[in-house]
Amino acid sequence: MRTAFTDARLIDPEAGTDAPGWLLVEDGTIRATGTGEAPAAERVVDCAGKCLAPGIVDIGVKVCEPGERHKESFGSAGAAAAAGGVTTMVTRPDTVPAIDTPEVLEFVIRRAREASPIRIRPMAALTKGRAGREMVEIGFLQDAGAVAFTDGDRVVENTKVLSRAMTYARSLGALVMAHPQEPGLSDGACATSGKFASLRGLPAVSPMAERMALDRDLALVEMTGVKYHADQITAARALPALERAKANGRDVTAGVSIHHLTLNELDVGDYRTFFKVKPPLRAEDDRVALVEAVGTGLIDVISSMHTPQDEESKRLPFEEAASGAVGLETLLPAAMRLYHAGAIDLPRLWRALSLNPARRLGLEGGRLAAGAPADLVLFDPESPFVLNRFALRSKSKNTPFDGARMQGRVLGTWVAGSRVFGED
Repeated sequence: MRTAFTDARLIDPEAGTDAPGWLLVEDGTIRATGTGEAPAAERVVDCAGKCLAPGIVDIGVKVCEPGERHKESFGSAGAAAAAGGVTTMVTRPDTVPAIDTPEVLEFVIRRAREASPIRIRPMAALTKGRAGREMVEIGFLQDAGAVAFTDGDRVVENTKVLSRAMTYARSLGALVMAHPQEPGLSDGACATSGKFASLRGLPAVSPMAERMALDRDLALVEMTGVKYHADQITAARALPALERAKANGRDVTAGVSIHHLTLNELDVGDYRTFFKVKPPLRAEDDRVALVEAVGTGLIDVISSMHTPQDEESKRLPFEEAASGAVGLETLLPAAMRLYHAGAIDLPRLWRALSLNPARRLGLEGGRLAAGAPADLVLFDPESPFVLNRFALRSKSKNTPFDGARMQGRVLGTWVAGSRVFGED
């Protein structure tokens, strides 16, 4: 069956265009795009002038299967992702147990296939048990379906172990993703050092901890030649090192979470634990520098860093509360804040949300070109609403945007041409 999307505002991150037109889908694949009168099709979706873009590819989503299904399951995460315009989730291995063997990875892939309406591409741990002492069987895990290797927010402190893992990953063409934070300095910190943290009496860490860890990782990248992705760059002081590595031809990319692009350290306010994330929210100068880095392409990827936490782990004093925030359903409307502020246009924004992460992982999505999979999101960038966290489809409701006025609503999501969210 052929489906024609008519009267659409096509957001094409690959061509860098934002223009009216139509898009034709057949057998789960984009067949053509164009302007003027759309070709005949068995099914027609009238987009009514709203934005039609490639589905979001979200790197670094935590789904709590196995081990903590009460926080998030593949079913609930998949429903939340579809409602948020996310068509591919790249999941983290920081589960219980960690995804560090082909058997656990195969279980995850099977559960995802059974329960989720969208695509799931899992990452595997870099070291056994994410303990930083012994690398995993990278080749076997890659053959089983792992798209990248990471210990999540645990830093591999032993440089020799990390260098060996990177060397082995390089020989297999595997991508290593790391969390650049100097573990000694950042241990126990829940805020960014400065006047605000001092006035609140919160244990804090300097943004230099991020730069120090990134410098070490980039030195190892230079030594081993591995493909490397920094999961979150959150401090302006880390950007020059990233820029130098790219200028020197290293195979390096970097991401940033939507929370660090749209919130700052002052949002913690009266110790609001929904704003406790890792790394901690930074100063406004850092946030502005990060937005500029996304605009120039220095930072490649924007992600939700979706981290579900139950009510009990958040209803604690700020210092003791668990870190993390859900973000699958809020990623798109939060990203619209950058668009409405005039900081980043929609094609450039979708490069960071969809095209760049797909390219980095060797996936076919993120494009509107003929032959690309018909993974699409239809959204209204102007539609206003007040977020109610209890309306979120995630099992956990720990969003910093609860009660916030937001703009940008998903109207429909398609995976391989089949609608997984919205009404026909």
